[in-house]
Amino acid sequence: MKTPTTPAPDKVAIKRALLSVSDKSGLVELGQALAGWGVELVSTGGTAKALRDAGLDVKDISDITGFPEMMDGRVKTLHPMVHGGLLSVRDDPEHAKAMTDHGIGAIDLVVVNLYPFAQTVAKGAGRDEVIENIDIGGPSMVRSAAKNHAYVTIATDPADYAEIIASGGTTDFALRKRFAAKAFAATATYDAMISSWFAHADQGQFFPEALSIPVRKAEELRYGENPHQQAALYLPVGPTARGIAQATQVQGKELSYNNYNDADAALELVSEFRDGPPTVVIVKHANPCGVASADTLIEAYEAALACDSVSAFGGIIAVNRPLDGKTAEAISGIFTEVVAAPDADDEAKAVFAKKKNLRLLLTGDLPDPARAGLTMKSIAGGVLLQSRDNGRIGLEDLKVVTKRAPTEQELKDCLFAWTVAKHVKSNAIVYAKGGSTAGVGAGQMNRLESARIAAWKAKDAAEKAGWATPRTIGSAVASDAFFPFADGLLAAVEAGATAVIQPGGSIRDAEVIAAADEAGLAMVFTGMRHFRH
Repeated sequence: MKTPTTPAPDKVAIKRALLSVSDKSGLVELGQALAGWGVELVSTGGTAKALRDAGLDVKDISDITGFPEMMDGRVKTLHPMVHGGLLSVRDDPEHAKAMTDHGIGAIDLVVVNLYPFAQTVAKGAGRDEVIENIDIGGPSMVRSAAKNHAYVTIATDPADYAEIIASGGTTDFALRKRFAAKAFAATATYDAMISSWFAHADQGQFFPEALSIPVRKAEELRYGENPHQQAALYLPVGPTARGIAQATQVQGKELSYNNYNDADAALELVSEFRDGPPTVVIVKHANPCGVASADTLIEAYEAALACDSVSAFGGIIAVNRPLDGKTAEAISGIFTEVVAAPDADDEAKAVFAKKKNLRLLLTGDLPDPARAGLTMKSIAGGVLLQSRDNGRIGLEDLKVVTKRAPTEQELKDCLFAWTVAKHVKSNAIVYAKGGSTAGVGAGQMNRLESARIAAWKAKDAAEKAGWATPRTIGSAVASDAFFPFADGLLAAVEAGATAVIQPGGSIRDAEVIAAADEAGLAMVFTGMRHFRH
């Protein structure tokens, strides 16, 4: 393997450039600058036509290779006359002799972006068209030029043309090295998109032998969960469902790592109600502390806030309807970090504009809670992947296991509590009544403590609101996994719950059912659990 015999030169003058692009934005301006420096332009197909239409002199690639473009353009740049000019180590005598012997001219600049594979997939093209949009020659030229960045400048992004123009026709090693790194990232991302399509869309493999996930950095964040940690936001390349990462930030400070994480938790939960009545979710540290549905958004907000007004301070709010001014005024009554909504009217925006630190995110359509997808968690020495928890339960899925069947209202409260519990960290217990949470117990090491904490929170909320009794009286209680013992259920009875929804499946189900019957509870099994760690 040959290596340069001397260090890479800092300055390299561009004398010959090869341009072959699918995205032609900025192409003519770059071509004009290159021509102005006396650079020989070599190009292919549509790129050559665009440059000629702008009045520039261009050599066809076939003039260099001695072969015409053939096989519908599949074969045009895969030739020693091209790759020899890209890969030659300029100060190596053997390389120089080979170039002279075979009439190979050096290429100092390569401008290439690749066939629009992701866009082709996104528009729903058929398999043959998708395959045809897998670029072969482009990535080969990019990799050759990037490998030989000691002498060759590679540009894969139209946003970088300005730097080449500013160079005046002579690039330095720092720029070439930086552009080479970007080029290899571009081809790696491109290959990842293709391998992902083959695995998932074409082959139907949920967990392929090797998994490549194409993502691109959107922004670096101020820090991670804690100030001593670094963080960045990456977005999927190609088609993806809309989510908190795609939201438009109308105002407020930059979003932090924790803001993104909490806002995502709030949006995912409120999306469960996207086809339901006006609903408000308040989240703190990725756990919902108040959720309510009502006839209007402001009524839903007031009910959600009443569930735990202490935890709501400094929280994240998500709603399933466009925000109005009245609701915005109510939200502005306490310190709130982030508000996420499908949209907001001018009055709501004006209200929030007075709160300079509040981040307002407009998401457009809410995500589909039933969508497929993968979730990922890094562990020491590996990565865990699983399908996202898109399981949903309806009335028809419930199995009544007690002597008393739930009333119509109790069933509604059960399903509401169950939907919220799905988004609460395990062990999760949620009391709900009349379309709002009454108490939430999250993240405890045993289910009994979660039930007690949720009941205690409900009592505290009642005292703060001046209610005669906590909303757990006459409520439904949801447990994200089965009750392993009757004690957790008895704690719910003590709190005043009259109906229970849980997965079932414990070896002590009979004992828990007997305790529910003795207390006069109605209980339904879902057959599905929602652990959230």
